[in-house]
This record gives sequence, structure tokens and C-alpha cells, in this order.
Amino acid sequence: METEWKKGEVHNCVIKLVSPSNNNSSFSTLNLLLNIWWSQRENPRRRKAKVRVGCGAGFAGDRPSAALKLLQTVEELDFLVLECLAERTLADRYHLMAAGQKGYDPRILEWMSLILPEAVVKRVCIITNMGAVDPIGAQKEVLDLASSLGISFLLPSDEYNAMDRGMSTYLGAAPIVQCLERYEPDLIITSRVADAALFLAPMVYELGWDWNDFNQLAQGTLAGHLLECGCQLTGGYFIHPGDIHREISFEQLLDLSLPFAEIGYGGEVYVAKADGSGGVLNLSTCAEQLLYEVWDPSSYITPDVVIDLRDVYFCSLSDDRVCCDGTKPSTIRYPEKLLRLTPSECGWKGWGEISYGGYKCLLRAEAADFLVRSWVDEKYPGIKDSIISYIIGYDSLKAANSSKRISSSEQLMEVRLRMDGLFKLKEQAIHFAQEFMALYTNGPAGGGGICTGHKEEILLLKEQVEREEVLWRTEARRSNVAVRAEGAREASDLFVIPKRNYVRNITAPALEPAPSGKKIPLYQVAHSRAGDKGNDLNFSIIPHFPGDIVKLRLVITPEWVKGVVSSLLDFSPFSNPMASKQRNDKLEQVTVEIYEARGINSLNVVVRNILDGGVNCSRRIDRHGKTVSDLILCQEVVLP
Repeated sequence: METEWKKGEVHNCVIKLVSPSNNNSSFSTLNLLLNIWWSQRENPRRRKAKVRVGCGAGFAGDRPSAALKLLQTVEELDFLVLECLAERTLADRYHLMAAGQKGYDPRILEWMSLILPEAVVKRVCIITNMGAVDPIGAQKEVLDLASSLGISFLLPSDEYNAMDRGMSTYLGAAPIVQCLERYEPDLIITSRVADAALFLAPMVYELGWDWNDFNQLAQGTLAGHLLECGCQLTGGYFIHPGDIHREISFEQLLDLSLPFAEIGYGGEVYVAKADGSGGVLNLSTCAEQLLYEVWDPSSYITPDVVIDLRDVYFCSLSDDRVCCDGTKPSTIRYPEKLLRLTPSECGWKGWGEISYGGYKCLLRAEAADFLVRSWVDEKYPGIKDSIISYIIGYDSLKAANSSKRISSSEQLMEVRLRMDGLFKLKEQAIHFAQEFMALYTNGPAGGGGICTGHKEEILLLKEQVEREEVLWRTEARRSNVAVRAEGAREASDLFVIPKRNYVRNITAPALEPAPSGKKIPLYQVAHSRAGDKGNDLNFSIIPHFPGDIVKLRLVITPEWVKGVVSSLLDFSPFSNPMASKQRNDKLEQVTVEIYEARGINSLNVVVRNILDGGVNCSRRIDRHGKTVSDLILCQEVVLP
């Protein structure tokens, strides 16, 4: 067996394996150190007139079988991207690795054992950020799997600590492009790379774009942004039985297809799903995903290009295919600095839940809340002010206004009290959980189903760093193999696509302007999706009838938004003067920005400092603020 090892200069990337079906192919792991710079490519070559890039995963909890289904049903797919690394995910993996556990995605073996055989057979290159803080460890596990599938390999001699104290810098497409150019791999495992850049890299590589082809990079980044959350583009996280414009059958939802995009050399972008599949791919799903986790649409920043999304528009070509156009580079073409995240300890979380049912159950929950706060204050005076409480099913998501909650309280026959505290010390969090457990014998009658816990929480500190400070390098080891190992499995042995047992019937209701001068819920006027970054939240307002944007501009004002979301700052559902003061203090820090996306006749609302610290340390049941979209839509408004 002949072995070849290549070590690249410091700019980073590690490993390669050879597929038995192609002695020139390999597996590569992108082991990201800390440096990236912006420059033109050396002799970029156009390999194809168009490239097909699919999304096999939109987050760490996605479905491997759905990715295999996309591989099996979509012809001529060139690349499959598994985007599995959120801000919190990487920080969690750092802490687990420091504790002696896996620093990479623990499901990587599950994923690769299912989709790798099919990808190798079909010559589809997989790109994934499952490496998290230990891409070398992920590489080793995949190489062991590859060996069992008949692919011989060698490990690199050097291992690099890619994460200093868990900090990570968002890299762009350049390291992946270099890896593709040098090694033509079957698999690339990365650490922290910007989501859209995972998809942009194969476009740059195959279509021969250069780093100053900003118009093409803008369109390619649009495609990546639309694809990065998987089925959110094709009907997942979209259907709503309370909205006639978003209602499809459960069977159609079950038959969701992950999305893919076809991108041409000139920047032409078409997003699609498997022909005849369920779910929904239309102007509405594309509009929701366009504004998802976007702040100012005139300046959507990625490491490769800053793009202007305000004039993006969509044209449905069929039930399974949409044309996307209108993206352009922003006035600032690319960021001078890159975003770095550094985990910082922010305290210890302690929580508890208990259920009460029957007569006056809400009052018993209030008594339990009072007791726990009083008990913890006996040992640690003042820490009761670090606790928030809510009643699940009554006010935990703040979807109803206060008057409706009060009027319904007498009809409640079961409640579940949850209390969350964020404390400075571990012993305070443990003590809180212990005192909550004491409700079993010391609290109101009829309480049950207690669960408690405590956990160290982290905050991700953000800073902008110079590009010259962020290093990367590509390395590879290649071994040539000609024979598949005995016992290697074919993809067809692993998964069979179920037959469809429904009739596709998606008939959009006729679009009419919303009535003026009449109190109606926003559900009747628009749809929405909420996203988060750190302690900030965004949600879209997308009218069913495009012309209603004129009326919505007059109603959806910063003052109106602030009034609605202020309920998220409640520290307790019960009467408490201190809680009212805390709420008012927090409300002073909240700011609202409203932007317009002209191409889709929609509003993008950004609310800052509203998520109780954000997903990494929030004490709320909905840490991401995902449910805020429906909090907004259930508000009643009078359109002019």
C-alpha cells in the first residue's frame, strides 16, 4: 500500500482517505487553528457550469434518515452539507471535552454509518461542522468507520489545539475551498465555519468564482443562508393549523424533503426539494427563511461577503422549485474583522417544577412559589431576587395578554409551576433545588411530579478580531486502496424510503386585503418566524396579501412592539412589587429596530436585550424566544 502525506503552509485542514471506488478521492478533516486572510485565488478554474448543493442537517438534532432520503431521491447532487453547530453547541462541547468527554458531535458515527456508503457510491462530497472543538477526534471516529466500510487510512502525525479556552472564530469558505482544490475529498469535517460559508465553498470551488466576484458571492451566500436550516425552507417549522395560509396535512408534513439548491456560474440560484415530496416550498417559506436570524437586511455580514437582502424576491416555478434573485453586495463588500466567541462563566442555574390540580390549584402554586423563595432566602439572603417563576400552560410563554390570563385563572384545573434561578455559586443552585424538593412534605396539598436540577451556565462573549490574527492550515494523509473490505455495507441495506400514502393537495386560499377599522388578530394578516442571536431577538412580519405592508408599517411601530414583548420580562405571575420594579428596570434596556425587506413586502423586527441573557444562560422555558412569533401574531390590531 502506497502512502502519501502532504503538509500545507499555515493559513489549516487535516486528513484524507481514499475511497475504494476512486483512488484519487479522499476524506479530509478541517482542523481549524486560529488565521484567515482575504486575497484573490490562484488560477481559479471553472469545473462546472452549475453545481447542486444539498442540506442534510440544519442543526445538531436533525434526522440522519432524512439526509439519506435526499441522497437517494435527488439525482446529480454534488455536495451534501450537514450544519450541526450552533453558538451554544460549540460552547457545550468545549466544556464536555474539558471534562474528558467528546469535543465533537457525539452522533457523528450514527450519521456517517447511514449516509457515507450512499455518498461514496454517488460521488457526493459531504461537508460538516460536526468537528466542533475536536475535529481530530471526530476524524479518528470516522476513519474507524471508514475502515469497516473497506476504506484504508492513515492518521496525521500532528494534532493541533484548535480552541484556546473554548473560543472560536467564524471562518469563511476559503479553508474548505483550499481543501477541495488540494485533496478532492469525499468528506470534510470542520470546526467553526460560518453557516452560509459551508455551502458557499463548493460553489466557489466548482464554478471558479474568485473572492472579489462579489455579485456571485452574494447570490451564493443567499443560497447558503436559505439552505442552512434544512427543512425550515421546505415546510418544517411552518405549518400552522390556526392559519389557513399555512395548513397542510400531517401526512404531507411527515413526507418533508430536505432542500437543495442549483447554482449557476453567473450566480443564478434555484432552491428545490425532491420532486413530488410533501411539505411546502413557496414564496412564504422562502420569505420566512430569508429573514430568519437576520438583523439589518441591508447588511447581512458573513466572513466572505456582506450582502444586501432588501430587494431579494422569489418566483415559484413549480411546487418543488423556486427561483431566488435580487441579492447584491452591500456598500461594505466584506468585513475587515471576524467574529470571535469566547465562553465565560456566568453562574449556576437551579430549577424546579411541580404540578397542582383541582380546586384553587393556581393559589396553591402561588403558595409554593412564596415558600421556596422564603426558604432559600433564610440561608442566602437576597438570592430570591435571582429567581423567576411561571405557570406552564398559563403564562410561561406570555402568549395571552394579562386581562385574558386573569379571567381564565378561575377555570384552571391543573397547573405546573416552574422556578428558575441563576446564582453566583454552585452551592446556591444546589440549595435552591433541595428547598424546592421540600415542597413534597412542607408545601400546599396535592403537589406532585417534582423535578429539579442544577447546571453551570456560560455566556459567549463576542469580539471583532483582525483577520491576520486568525490562522488556518490544510494537511492531508492519503492511502490508496483498491479492494472493499469484507462485510462492507451498501446504503440500500440500511434504509428504505417509505411509500407515500396521501394525495398532494395544497390549495392556497384567495389573497384579499385585510379589513380596515376592525379589530382582528395579526394571524389573519401575516405570518412570522422568530430567531435569536445572543440576548437579541428578531421576528419577521410577512403579510399574506403583499399590499397590506402599507397598513402594517403604521401599526408595527417600535413602541407597539416594546409594549407587546414587555410581558417577557415578568419575573413572576403573582403579585409582587419587587418583580414589577425588576421588569421596569429591564424594559429600559430594551430597544427595537424595524427594517423593511422590499422584495418580499415584509418587515423585519429586531428586539435587543430581551432574552434574559440569551440561550446560554436564560432562565426562561423558551430560551431562544422561538415562540415570540406567535406571541406577536395573536395580538389584536386595528388596521387603518
